[in-house]
Amino acid sequence: MKKFFDEGFIIVDSFFHNEELNPARDAVNSLVEELAQKLYKAGKIKSLYSEFGYETRLTKLEEDFKGANIILHKISRLPQGFRDVWSNERLLNVAEQLLGTSDLAGHPVWNLRCKTPSSEAATVPWHQDAAYMDKRAYSVFQLTAWIPLMDADVETGCMQIVRYGHKTGRVATHTCCAGDTWYIMLGEDEMRKTLKCDLDKDIVTCPVKYGGLLLLNNVIPHQSLQNTSDRIRWSLDLRWQTANKDVGFYDLKAGVRMRSSTDPNYKIDWEPFDAVSRHDTHKEEVDEFDTTIAGPWMFNWEMVHENRHTAALPKRENAPWGHLIVG
Repeated sequence: MKKFFDEGFIIVDSFFHNEELNPARDAVNSLVEELAQKLYKAGKIKSLYSEFGYETRLTKLEEDFKGANIILHKISRLPQGFRDVWSNERLLNVAEQLLGTSDLAGHPVWNLRCKTPSSEAATVPWHQDAAYMDKRAYSVFQLTAWIPLMDADVETGCMQIVRYGHKTGRVATHTCCAGDTWYIMLGEDEMRKTLKCDLDKDIVTCPVKYGGLLLLNNVIPHQSLQNTSDRIRWSLDLRWQTANKDVGFYDLKAGVRMRSSTDPNYKIDWEPFDAVSRHDTHKEEVDEFDTTIAGPWMFNWEMVHENRHTAALPKRENAPWGHLIVG
């Protein structure tokens, strides 16, 4: 715990047993199968590519239909295998220890990372997680567990952290958007100036083997490296915070209560959480093959590069979350 709060992150090796994580891998296979069937029936791809496996099948779908990995990244419902990892008793115990409370909520922003080889859409630039939230989250400690669903190393595109980058407690100025993505960006000069980061000695590369996890807080700067291998790097990022504090997600979606200090037998009710999309649903008609992602975080920061994702934004004055924008 001292290392976590001092450095802003910690790697915990061999945390999960295979039987705890394997159902999440099975869920990924099921999601890829569902996506393949949907694309094939719609005439978007020429084959189901059923002969390919966990580490390669989505890559073949992506070659046939660019943006297949984005469609999978956008899923809102949680397969049971993902639910079981998020609510793992030992993992919730860790969240209790670090957050200092047994009133735990899962944050509405969770992600399945579908990092296909050399994919710009899955290579996340330097940022702080808090910079994606509205200003109400700036005073809330939100804990993230980044959980690879295979061995994650430099070749497959593991994470990098700027050690001690959380010490000021500040959210630095970001810009939007990186390349052909929906990602905001944190410049190295800004990290040095505002967050007092020493980028010459405090960038830490974080390979994590299957069964391990990386824990980090919501103001530590981090990025993911490009996947230069021929395999898909699958991972989950899951978040928690104190249940009675605002999640800071533009009122788009509430968190899900996971533990209660007044009810030791509390059972998680996943259905209301799953029923609400975690993506902004401003569009009148939702295209199930839409490969753009746009959201209110884009308005928080100066728009220095526009692309098809930023073009999908609603007009700011028409957005229901406009009063929650930082800038």
